[in-house]
Amino acid sequence: MLSEWFSLENIALVIFVVTYIGIIFTQLPKVNIDRPSAAFFGAVFMIVLGVLPLDEAVRAIDFNTIALLLGMMIIIATLEIDGFFSLIAEKTISFSHTPMRLLVFIVFVTGIASAFLVNDAVVLLFTPVIIGICRSARIDPVPFLIAEILSSNAGSVMTMTGNPQNMLIGINSNMTYGHFLIMLLPVSVISMVIIVFIVRMVYPGVFREKKRFDYHHTDYDYNYASMKTSVPIFIGVVILFFISHLMHLSIPVIALIGGAMILLFGKIRPSKIIKEVDWVLLLFFASLFVVVHGIEKTGWLNWLLEKPLLAADFNSIAVLHGLSLLGSQVVSNVPFTVVMLPLMKTANSDLLWIVLASASTLAGNATIIGAMANLIVIESAEKYGVKIGFRLFAKSGIIVTILTLMFSLLYFSWISTLHFF
Repeated sequence: MLSEWFSLENIALVIFVVTYIGIIFTQLPKVNIDRPSAAFFGAVFMIVLGVLPLDEAVRAIDFNTIALLLGMMIIIATLEIDGFFSLIAEKTISFSHTPMRLLVFIVFVTGIASAFLVNDAVVLLFTPVIIGICRSARIDPVPFLIAEILSSNAGSVMTMTGNPQNMLIGINSNMTYGHFLIMLLPVSVISMVIIVFIVRMVYPGVFREKKRFDYHHTDYDYNYASMKTSVPIFIGVVILFFISHLMHLSIPVIALIGGAMILLFGKIRPSKIIKEVDWVLLLFFASLFVVVHGIEKTGWLNWLLEKPLLAADFNSIAVLHGLSLLGSQVVSNVPFTVVMLPLMKTANSDLLWIVLASASTLAGNATIIGAMANLIVIESAEKYGVKIGFRLFAKSGIIVTILTLMFSLLYFSWISTLHFF
């Protein structure tokens, strides 16, 4: 009996459960557990306790996803150092002279920027600008920061480079960049429109006043000389994403080319850029791949994988939306998506891959622990003396999540009847 409990199957299950418990408690406010360290623990013990040999663990890592993340991180780190994020935030948002116009600008600028620049990076750099604008205009920054969070997730739905889970889905589905964008563009845009109306409804007092205000800010340091190199390279990378299939170049390779070009020809010292790369996130991803492969190898997922449980029909689309809503609140959307990969591969449906991208990202708006971007804004705002609590965020987030997921469900149910896939 004891030997049965210490079988590789049970060891793998225990490691998997402990790993995801660590990830769950990392998401709880004021709990000092590190998500990457929880995932790294799981990966290491899968190897140490004999579930996976080291060489198989290395092969389990999806280096296409890691390469795409790395290339985009190098590009984004350079744009961040150049002040590009602050520039586009300040120059566009500062044109708004009423609270309502400011809300609209924040939602759509944040959303569109998040689609092409990875939402976590966008909100990190936009948050101080939004707080500065609100304080200059003497209006409460909380509704606008909540709108920023919600729109960064909704906007990032649009492309396979908008957020880490979309990168995972884009790489594993082998879809073209343009097809991915075309199918998700309506969901993203309608979601941003919903965010504007809901935030205005939840905070009527802020938007009831029609007072005009002017914003003048000169504290930001912009490196225009460096932008003359970094911005064209970034634009070139995005263009190549759309025509990658014509050039027989993969999306990860294009991202790496862009990163290499910026390091070689940019005006910022490469060592400074490399220090800004989120190596911890790359470790987190690599570790999750190993942990999930360990549980898959030992057979615990066989009952899910022996026959396709999902099909391109209404029931499967609804199930994916429901699972995404639950999973994103428990472990957040990236770890949830990694766990879903084996099941999605057996389904072998482009429509369901797209549905997962939409549902897992939109579901992250329900609570502050649903997505990494939520926590980034809340922690950054707190440094400036602006506090957004769990209940305060959920007041807008839950309504927005329900409405956007309902639209996503109806939209993809309709798409499934048109046989586009």
